[in-house]
Amino acid sequence: MANTREIEALAAEIGENIYIDVAKWHLYLAEAHLHTLLAERVFPLIEEDELSSDAVVKVLNNIKVPLGGGKIELPLAELLPTKCQMTLVDLLEEFQKNR
Repeated sequence: MANTREIEALAAEIGENIYIDVAKWHLYLAEAHLHTLLAERVFPLIEEDELSSDAVVKVLNNIKVPLGGGKIELPLAELLPTKCQMTLVDLLEEFQKNR
């Protein structure tokens, strides 16, 4: 079972390093209040040793982000630049290695 402290630590790392790109404006996931949700969703990949780029993208595609006051929802994967997705996978691998 996931340790709350570990999820909080992972969420902090995600929140500080991963961002949504909107018109070349970077909204970090901590500011968007998406870091904890993402940490909770990817943590099982770390615990069950199923971490891969494909698995992370699948999680990102399953997190819907409401835009325009909820008029539209887009998968988080569509809002993260490719560079951020790669950084996220690296961050998760490093977190897994240091557990």
